[in-house]
Amino acid sequence: MSKYHKPNPDDRSDNVEKLQAIVHNTLENIEAAEETLAFSGQEEKAKIQAKNKRRKEAVEGLREEIKDEASDRKQ
Repeated sequence: MSKYHKPNPDDRSDNVEKLQAIVHNTLENIEAAEETLAFSGQEEKAKIQAKNKRRKEAVEGLREEIKDEASDRKQ
């Protein structure tokens, strides 16, 4: 048996769907975190808000990537 593994082929056929699922899950995480704000202390609120800000920035990037992947799929 070879000690090197053959890499899997690059299959991007379902990237749009995977990215959309990631966006959906991230938005649910943002919503759940915002619901906990009412029960959190000041320090915890600041951490949650900072994390949600990073999540929202990530969602923006993912949406751009979805557009790119969808455009590539049409070509």
